Amino acid sequence: MEEKKLVERNIEILDDLMAQVLKNKTPQERIMITFNMWSSAKKQLTNFLHSLHSEWSEKEIQQEVARRLSHGIV
Repeated sequence: MEEKKLVERNIEILDDLMAQVLKNKTPQERIMITFNMWSSAKKQLTNFLHSLHSEWSEKEIQQEVARRLSHGIV
């Protein structure tokens, strides 16, 4: 297996073994993995924003979470 050099702009390089594991998953399993990762990111971002902006209302927090997760579209 070729060793890949990790550089800042390539942090999302997928290991060959992990790529094979994902290829062996059903489409439903891959969707569930993706949904769980998204849910985890949303929860972490929500908690981070609560700690950073304790003065914000829950509505403001959720609006900022939506804005960030949608890359500014919302």
